[in-house]
Amino acid sequence: GVAIGAVAVGCRGGGGLDGALSAVGAGTTATQSKGGVIMQIRAVIERSESVPTLEGAGVHLHRAFGFQQDNRFDPFLLLDDFRSDDPSYYRPGFPWHPHRGIETITYVTAGEVDHGDSLGNHGTIGPGDVQWMTAGSGIIHQEMPRGDIQGRMHGFQLWANLPASTKMMAPRYREVKAADIPAVALPGGVLVKVVAGTVAGVAGPVRDVVIEPEYLDVFVPAGVVFEHAIPGAHSAFAYVYQGVGRFGTDSEGGEAGNRTLLRFGDGDGVRIEGLAPDGVRLLLASGRPLREPIAWRGPIVMNTSEELAEAFREFREGTFLKHQK
Repeated sequence: GVAIGAVAVGCRGGGGLDGALSAVGAGTTATQSKGGVIMQIRAVIERSESVPTLEGAGVHLHRAFGFQQDNRFDPFLLLDDFRSDDPSYYRPGFPWHPHRGIETITYVTAGEVDHGDSLGNHGTIGPGDVQWMTAGSGIIHQEMPRGDIQGRMHGFQLWANLPASTKMMAPRYREVKAADIPAVALPGGVLVKVVAGTVAGVAGPVRDVVIEPEYLDVFVPAGVVFEHAIPGAHSAFAYVYQGVGRFGTDSEGGEAGNRTLLRFGDGDGVRIEGLAPDGVRLLLASGRPLREPIAWRGPIVMNTSEELAEAFREFREGTFLKHQK
């Protein structure tokens, strides 16, 4: 059957998801399978640990994936984990730089990031906020992390590809505040923040995206199983950032903890079990693969090497921006 939970709107940051949740007895299941139909659980076909990387003007982060030659996370290109409690690791920031042909999705769980761009957008994203930027034909922006009073700067940046037909669309900027991101409570204490996609009939605020993405922040208490339907044609991955969980079926997948990336194979749903003592918290993302060639260098992703060379030439010559404020 369908597990429909209460909906709590306005949850901010890590505290709202981690707060007053308690584990329940083993075997409790939160599921979105409908009408008693058993979904085909996707196997974990690849697992890896994020790798320490230096980016921007000297920001220390962990890269979960990025710059793959085989584009196996299509339509996603890159996932960076920039959690740090040492201000010297993130203060250098990401000064003015260009993007073209992609969307960048920044999700902050602690601290604040000041930003500005060539469209005249500027502001600050804080705990629980999301910045969804569609670079399209080209944008120049900066992101400068400044942490919180305890020195923490926690968050993630995901890059999604744009298809050839929309790579040169007008840039679009969406800042989504934590209060506008629903947190869906499911049986057993499972709590899901829905940035994009739908959980238990509740849709996230980011819509009208070409790759039909689902982007969720999921907490599963110890001893609880969460099953979630994902369209069979979509690719999917999970990235653990707190606790320990078991992914896939009982016979495969295995346990995964902090900074572990799991790529799922074919099927129409995923299965995640929270393990003792604290359950598991993770990002779960899926989207429609574009299955197009990519030509990628740094912050610009096109379809051909000629388009890529043209983009960098335009940037050097000052003709990169097609749409300005």
